[in-house]
Amino acid sequence: MWLREHALILVLFALYTGVLVHHALIGQRRTRDLADFLVGGRSLGGIILGVSFFATYASTNSFIGFAGRAYASGIAWLLIIPTAVVLSFVAWAWLAPRLRGVTETLGSVTIPDYIGFRFNSRPARFVAALIVIFSSFLYMTAVFKGIGSLLVELLDLSYGLSLFVVVLIVCLYTMIGGFHSVARTDFVQGMLMTMAAVLMFFLITRAAGGIGRLADLAQIGDGSLVRWDTAQPLGMLIGVVFASTVKLIVEPRQLSRFYALETETAARSGLVVSTLSFLIVFSLLAPLGLYAHFVVGQGIADTDQVIPMMLSDPAIFPPVVQALLFLALVSAAMSSLDSVLLVMASTFQRDLLGLLVPADDRHAVRNTRICVVLFAAITAILAIDPPGGIVELTSFSGALYAACFLPSLALGLTWRRGNGAAALWSFTAGGVTLGLWMLLDIQGMHAVFPAMAISFAAYCAAAWLAPEAKAAKGLFG
Repeated sequence: MWLREHALILVLFALYTGVLVHHALIGQRRTRDLADFLVGGRSLGGIILGVSFFATYASTNSFIGFAGRAYASGIAWLLIIPTAVVLSFVAWAWLAPRLRGVTETLGSVTIPDYIGFRFNSRPARFVAALIVIFSSFLYMTAVFKGIGSLLVELLDLSYGLSLFVVVLIVCLYTMIGGFHSVARTDFVQGMLMTMAAVLMFFLITRAAGGIGRLADLAQIGDGSLVRWDTAQPLGMLIGVVFASTVKLIVEPRQLSRFYALETETAARSGLVVSTLSFLIVFSLLAPLGLYAHFVVGQGIADTDQVIPMMLSDPAIFPPVVQALLFLALVSAAMSSLDSVLLVMASTFQRDLLGLLVPADDRHAVRNTRICVVLFAAITAILAIDPPGGIVELTSFSGALYAACFLPSLALGLTWRRGNGAAALWSFTAGGVTLGLWMLLDIQGMHAVFPAMAISFAAYCAAAWLAPEAKAAKGLFG
């Protein structure tokens, strides 16, 4: 009975898994050394990486968490659209060509080793690796929660079994094919996600009574959905939006796409593809929580459940469409999980274990594959009882990256001064400020803004007080 009821979804899922395995085998054949496994041998074009950059960000966090958040936050949540578009543009126009050139010169394949080589500091590299792994655990927990909730609604599976299925598949193709597999799979997944966004917007707005139904939001409750200060102060909401999207310019899984560019000029095509993808897809997803008020009614406390509730309703989404959307949203989860797993595993092997027990490329690739499985299993266990909602976990992870890494990235690529002390002080100042601000529950401004400001100040002060790193001479002349 269960097989008959879900036959279409299962057939599509099997075909999709076959595509993933195919890409994994291609990636395995093209992997000759560690650089091939981690950054595709720096040989990929801007178009495929532009789609991959979008796809690896637009996970179930976007389709489930971000799309449902407007249900509580109102029209102010639509600020996420221009924020994501602008940050995508900045990432590709300014950061990509610089990072591609500098990392090749330094021989860097991870963000922690870039920091270590740029500032001639093993301690800074070690601490950066710990930050990456901690933040990645938080983000992956959010993704697992999103995909687990979706499988529960659409396949009537238990939450634990849903997590096991996802872990099994994503581990399989990530550990076999490495970055080549991940990037090519992301390209397919990006196409599926764009299709899903179009279908979701069309069918949900139709169920709500049409696109113009938003004009009736003012009549719901006290009218706060059409005001800028809704469930939280505007300053806090802007901080959540920024912290959720600043990952585009600081998170290692996003920046690894720039490492893989075949040339610095390939960033131009990546810029166009990525920025247009964010503009189109986020414009379709962000308002869905608003329309949900006219579809599922009021009183839903957990906004992470808003989209799954509508997706599971056959009156809104016919079974064939449900099957297609299921496939697309699984793709959304996979496109993020594979990248984060590869970043976590490579960081642990190269920047933690590798500093203590050096390994040649063959053993390093083997160890990285083992770490992929290990970290996926640990995160799935954490996701059984996640410490927060999807948006909260995503935004905290992004805020931590911004508070700790943005000075070392932005100033390290453009200003010759800077050293290991500057990097370590910015990590410490940014991370401590972020934690204290949230622990003390200071209202009116999101913790990411003071944390970033103090992190930049600490970096600049330490950079002026100590000699510049030796690597600066080779990078800046």
